Amino acid sequence: MMSSASYNNIKIDLAALRYNYDQIGKLVGDRVRIMAIVKSDAYGHGLLPVAEVLSDAGASTFGVAETEEGVCLRQAGCEGEIVVLLGAPAESFAEVIQYCLTPVVYDLANLAALSISAEKKGARVGVHLKVDVGMGRLGIMPSELKLFVDEIGRLPGVYLAGILSHFPLADSNQSSPTLEQGRRFAGLAASIGTASDGEMVCHIANSAALIRYPETYFDMVRPGITLYGCYPGAESVLRGKLSLRPVMSFHSRVLQVKEVPADFGISYGHTYVTGRLTSLAVLPVGYDDGYLRSVTGKAEVLINGHRARVLGRVCMNACLADVTDIPGVQPGAEVVVMGRQGDDEINADEIAGWMNTISYEVLCLLGGSNKRLYIYD
Repeated sequence: MMSSASYNNIKIDLAALRYNYDQIGKLVGDRVRIMAIVKSDAYGHGLLPVAEVLSDAGASTFGVAETEEGVCLRQAGCEGEIVVLLGAPAESFAEVIQYCLTPVVYDLANLAALSISAEKKGARVGVHLKVDVGMGRLGIMPSELKLFVDEIGRLPGVYLAGILSHFPLADSNQSSPTLEQGRRFAGLAASIGTASDGEMVCHIANSAALIRYPETYFDMVRPGITLYGCYPGAESVLRGKLSLRPVMSFHSRVLQVKEVPADFGISYGHTYVTGRLTSLAVLPVGYDDGYLRSVTGKAEVLINGHRARVLGRVCMNACLADVTDIPGVQPGAEVVVMGRQGDDEINADEIAGWMNTISYEVLCLLGGSNKRLYIYD
């Protein structure tokens, strides 16, 4: 449990979140709906505070991973459409119906059971049918589309509210596979015709596609990582097309400053040995805080406006920074692990490079492991 006296905190800039949503809206235009992806606790930013800001900004559709997240949104007063991207297991049908959630479907038995549950309660549940056009993850194969559409039309407790798919390569510099998958999806959507009750939304574009491939917008786009101020893929290529501001930053403080002599082993395993008289800053940041051991030997932090190398292995609750060449470092000095200090910045992509992962994982790790402070400047 994290108290108000936690050494570390994650700052969530809600004004930056609002800015990013507005920029995405300008890019895709008024005719394209936006499904704000807030799954996984809004990528570590906090489900309810994020959804509240996005609702105020005009978001009317939200994407969550599981039913529980959708229920949380409804109980907090969220009135928009809530799409449950992983679908709904039978034990959650009562909540799906009670809270008017929209599950993604891809299984006939599950679909039939949902219809029975809804019919018993005098309800009809809108569903989004997921088709796999090349991801190999959730979704029916294109050859099964007619079977599923016909079955949805036959079942009294459900109706077809949308069709969706997902791009596996939209963040790649290879455009042909994504464009081909987009064309395939368009053909599948067109083949459904008027099989749905009223308006049926078609959506496939993730953050990368909404920046790179406007021809894949269809009725709705699904920004995730871009809402939180990170670019999917090569940032330099995408920055000119969409202006974003980082929403999350990670702040800590110096616990102790001490000098150690040359030839002094640092941290577990003595994987680093000092080559000179070295001034060390002990920081209360470790892998329990989402700062993984994989950054060992690569990471830097910002102290007094300068970069300080992290020396030796990262521990569970601590790491050590070399402040020998940084003047005036004292216990209590602010440490920026991710974010801006002075004229320098360490962003999620840089940390992801040290961890050999992607910015998505960095945000989820840091945001889910530390006390969050919300600011709106």
